[in-house]
Amino acid sequence: MWRELLIVGMFVAFASGFAPAATGAGVGVGTGPWSAPPPPVQLAGILPKDSAEQYELTFWESIKDSEYASDYEAYLKAYPNGRFAPLARARIERLRAAAPKVETPATPRATPPAPPRARPAPAAPAAPARPPRTAPAPAAPALEKPPAAAATLAEIKDCPTCPAMVGLPGGEFVMGSNTDYPTERPAHRVSIARPFAIGKYEVTNEQWDACVAARACPQLAMEEGAAKNAPVRDLHWEDARIYAKWLSGVTGKTYRLPTEAEWEYAIRGGTTTRYWWGNQMVGGNANCKGCGDPWREGGPANVGSFRANPYGLYDMNGSVWEWVSDCWHNSYKGAPADGRSWDEPDCRVRVIRGGSWREGADYMLSSTRFKYGASVRHSQNGFRVARDVE
Repeated sequence: MWRELLIVGMFVAFASGFAPAATGAGVGVGTGPWSAPPPPVQLAGILPKDSAEQYELTFWESIKDSEYASDYEAYLKAYPNGRFAPLARARIERLRAAAPKVETPATPRATPPAPPRARPAPAAPAAPARPPRTAPAPAAPALEKPPAAAATLAEIKDCPTCPAMVGLPGGEFVMGSNTDYPTERPAHRVSIARPFAIGKYEVTNEQWDACVAARACPQLAMEEGAAKNAPVRDLHWEDARIYAKWLSGVTGKTYRLPTEAEWEYAIRGGTTTRYWWGNQMVGGNANCKGCGDPWREGGPANVGSFRANPYGLYDMNGSVWEWVSDCWHNSYKGAPADGRSWDEPDCRVRVIRGGSWREGADYMLSSTRFKYGASVRHSQNGFRVARDVE
């Protein structure tokens, strides 16, 4: 969705002088002045790509049709006096009035402070829209041969309620992409020295509930009737870390979030193409908008509904954005070459990978990366765990 955002909206909101109410009309918070959006204006190049205004607009565009009050709360946390703050508050009131049971407050617990506005990475848990490509992507053959299964280690399942893990050998790969997107540059060689295991699937509602039942994880606001095998979502970075810590205590093994390098090594599955299956979108490979069934706007498909990559991993493209351990950096300049987590003291903006069911094909690339406020929950964000292999 964010990558589909046009500069059109920016021009309407900031260059044409329309009121915020008109820009946010699609939210459906009432009638009168909120109900008639202005016609689109086909202009480009109005705002700098990394401007604070675009971050806010991009974030709003990503949630404006959400049925989760927590998404609007996340917006207000980042932009308490933002252009769409009145719409966000009205939407929260409407959702709570319509379904008060869905928005049960989470178990009280301390959470990290909100991202400071003074950091180079904006406090807004949103990412810039993709700039237009200056050249078409490499064409793929009409029928691309599916990549062969790559060598993996034994599958691991440490307890009945633990996630299934796939062991991966160490190896070298080229991380990133020398594309139009500076956050993915430069492409660089990374050597994963040690084997590790990574979740075969994203962590599910059922697996999260086991942690909640053990009083180790907070109860999250979930969609009413959410399937037990759907990926758990609407959680922040520290929530994911708490779950990994709980697994470590239950199993005696070291569970954690994957590093960003491990995550990209895993999604590529030994391939070097834009997607693990080739250079063009193919239906049935990713849970994303316009990428084939099963798909519904209200939520992601159950884990394992699409083809596995050559490493036998499911849903790394689409489904939900996945937290990784690394702190956000605006490019790969200075990134570790050994696959370790690239962290910073007091880091408050973390990396998410993989895209979600609400974005289109351009988000599904193996190199796609974005930032998000570490203390902010969003309904499109989930995770999978990694595990050290002795």
